[in-house]
Amino acid sequence: MIAAAAQIPVATSASAPRVRAALQDPPLLRAGLIAVALGFLALFLLLPLVAVFTEALSAGLGAYWAAISDPIARAAIELTLVVAGISVPANAVFGIAAAWAITRFDFPGKSILVSLIDLPFAVSPVISGLIFVLLFGAQGVFGPWLLAHDVKIIFAVPGIVLATTFITFPFVARELIPLMEEQGSEEEEAAISLGASGWQMFRRVTLPNIRVGLLYGIVLLNARAMGEFGAVSVVSGHIRGLTNTIPLHVEILYNEYQSAAAFAVATLLALLALVTLVAKRVLEWRIRQESQP
Repeated sequence: MIAAAAQIPVATSASAPRVRAALQDPPLLRAGLIAVALGFLALFLLLPLVAVFTEALSAGLGAYWAAISDPIARAAIELTLVVAGISVPANAVFGIAAAWAITRFDFPGKSILVSLIDLPFAVSPVISGLIFVLLFGAQGVFGPWLLAHDVKIIFAVPGIVLATTFITFPFVARELIPLMEEQGSEEEEAAISLGASGWQMFRRVTLPNIRVGLLYGIVLLNARAMGEFGAVSVVSGHIRGLTNTIPLHVEILYNEYQSAAAFAVATLLALLALVTLVAKRVLEWRIRQESQP
């Protein structure tokens, strides 16, 4: 019996390569899957980017610079930056507060709040814009009061900020909620028990623990805020030099058959997408590094 038992490890060791080989995909299948993935990326990512930059530079660098330095284009760029500069910090604060409330407290309506956070993902951006028109337009619910007090929201910058903020508010919260649920509240409770105030606990414990996820959500939030089209198109009024963001300006140029200028301005959004992808990959790498023991 001892001899038989001694042979078991030998048999197991000998069969290990066969087991590993059985669990691995066939080389042909792996090559096929890799080829499909690379072909998909080339067709739907690299080829469109190359086409955008090629068309943008088709009339030369002078025409490219003239298109992106045009006063109306500069106004669109400035408005896009202003809208992102307002909506991104506002949604970052909302995301932190919502994630903290959902993961640290039990209260009536908690499930409703979680569902409402996902609402912009379920509603078409165009419908979201129409909702703001129904609320704040001249014939909307608050329209007469706004007219009486000379407050303009629709077809003005405030409406664009509201629409963009609504469309983008789930991004930070949806990144932080699962992260904070996984981390738990033990460290925060320990900080409170050691005499830390609520602000000290948040600044020295909570914020460092969620900083990578927070930055990840802000990167996605900023990219969506600067590239939002549907809701902004409904509430902006397409007033050149006043209420047109970069995506709306690109649409107007393209509809006027100014293809080179349209693609020149579109390269700004393409560059933003590339920067977003790089930042996303860096943050994912940081998350993996911090999760390793």
